[in-house]
Amino acid sequence: MDPSESSALPPIVLAFAATDPSGGAGLQADVLTLASMGCHPLTVVTAVTIQDTMGIEEVMALDAEWVADQARCVLEDMPVTAIKIGVLGSIENITAIAEVVSDYPEVPLILDPVLTSGRGDELATDEMISALRELLIPQTTIITPNSIEARRLVQEDGEEDPDLAECARRLLALGCEYVLITGTHENTPQVVNTLYSQEGVIRTDSWDRLPGSYHGSGCTLASAIAATVANGLNISDAVKDAQEYTWQTLKAAFRPGMGQYIPDRLFWAREDEPADEGN
Repeated sequence: MDPSESSALPPIVLAFAATDPSGGAGLQADVLTLASMGCHPLTVVTAVTIQDTMGIEEVMALDAEWVADQARCVLEDMPVTAIKIGVLGSIENITAIAEVVSDYPEVPLILDPVLTSGRGDELATDEMISALRELLIPQTTIITPNSIEARRLVQEDGEEDPDLAECARRLLALGCEYVLITGTHENTPQVVNTLYSQEGVIRTDSWDRLPGSYHGSGCTLASAIAATVANGLNISDAVKDAQEYTWQTLKAAFRPGMGQYIPDRLFWAREDEPADEGN
């Protein structure tokens, strides 16, 4: 590739995720978010779902060899500046993806540990969580669990809920560099999101709680972090800007079906639209 061509490229981000025919979450959410934030998205399908804005009916994981081959094909063709991982589908897929990303240790890895849907549909078994802990979290630059996911990832059998700082400490002990725990599910007046590293708390951000229930907010945040990292920001600034973007998508969310609201990842394209004057 000619150097002048490379410098003219938009940041390229590879997303591993399941499809969502509603366009609210999953791979569709990743593509919309990454494109909205100026990146070129590459996509690897890990599973196909039957779902709408009310919940998930079925999940069919793809064959792990197909998952790995999709990824290697594009990784060997284009310069990827960040990798984002969402729903994985199976233990075999986790193993295959862990092997693929291990060949690209210099590429930041953003892991969204999607364990359930917004409605509570199970998307990860205990065996899959164990595989995540052993194979993917040690390779992760930043993991973005909500408080429920953070506790499920680290909690011992029979243990009372650990506090979120302890959850972060345990996740960091597994080998990831940063942990962003989101507080949507906590009983606090505002949503408090906290970024941790081995040095402790890096930043804490509070956001006004918005009414409604949202389909794909976690996918949006993780993909937004991938986009901001791919655009060259350090982790602290990337997390700050990604949260701002995500909050704006939720503020502008719409409800096209009978279930949850969908974040408007293109809210900026509809801002300050001229009023219809009947022309």
